[in-house]
Amino acid sequence: MTFGFAAFPTALGFLVGCGGMAFFGQVAPISFQAESIVLAGKLGKDRNERLNTIIFAGLAMAALGAFGVLNAVTNLIGTGILSSMMAGVGIMLAKCSVDMVKEDRLAGGISMLSGLLVYFISGNLIYTVTVCVIASSVVWSVKRKNNLEKNAVYVDMNAERFSLTKLHISPNLIRGVLAICTLQIGGNIAYAGVVGQLASKSVNVDSVTIYSGLADAVSALFGGGPVEAIISSTGLAPHPQAAGILMMAIMAVILLVKVLPKIARFIPSQSIAGFLFILGAVVVFPENAATGIQDNPVAAGVTILVTALVDPFFGMVAGMLVRIVTGII
Repeated sequence: MTFGFAAFPTALGFLVGCGGMAFFGQVAPISFQAESIVLAGKLGKDRNERLNTIIFAGLAMAALGAFGVLNAVTNLIGTGILSSMMAGVGIMLAKCSVDMVKEDRLAGGISMLSGLLVYFISGNLIYTVTVCVIASSVVWSVKRKNNLEKNAVYVDMNAERFSLTKLHISPNLIRGVLAICTLQIGGNIAYAGVVGQLASKSVNVDSVTIYSGLADAVSALFGGGPVEAIISSTGLAPHPQAAGILMMAIMAVILLVKVLPKIARFIPSQSIAGFLFILGAVVVFPENAATGIQDNPVAAGVTILVTALVDPFFGMVAGMLVRIVTGII
């Protein structure tokens, strides 16, 4: 909501996810993915451009999945470059969290400290995001009980409805679409694969890409945010497919009754800082950086840095060029 994505129409994305997961018989659900939200929020100049970025990226990803070319694209890019790109995204998330702490040292600081403490004790991302958001919000609300609106998540209630997004094309939007697609190619393969391992079931990444892409496009078309493949604990349920569908259905109901906008005034936008830092610096970066460096250290280094400083698409292109040059030399 901080980036202008409305909660209410995002319910449509979750409903598409329910239908897609059931139709294709997959165990990988979709939900809010921090990487896509932050990247789209940072690259888009305004709300309309962010929504258009998600719409066109979703359609492009759905097309890739429908034609079954995701594996071919992955083979072309290479595991090393994809992993390095994800590592660069990890740096982006960590930097975003540090910026949040600078914006509000109270809310961001409490979120960061509690997030680090809980994660290193439990090793559980769900506990981490729950505790850091609640702890920072409670302390922040008590401290600012007479001025709750300051730094709270801004919610434009006029946007909390189904409203068709005005479509447009621009050079910056094309850059954003390429960046989101590059991120999602790596994310879908990695996250859907992890859920499949948790559920001891094979996952068809092309199928997941189809319904996650369509969910993105439908959600953003009516003003909602991106919903992508995630690492979901529903994979550990006795019936992982049913659990994933139920989770998405519950989320759709929560969004349709407009619970999130009602509680947003009690939550500072910086309350997510601790979770973003753990996700980026501790979970995403180390493992992916190690994989990339093992494949090609020079290409990995360039990919990570360019991704972190520019965006995932340019990071991927830079890494591939370096890999070609080093291969020739």
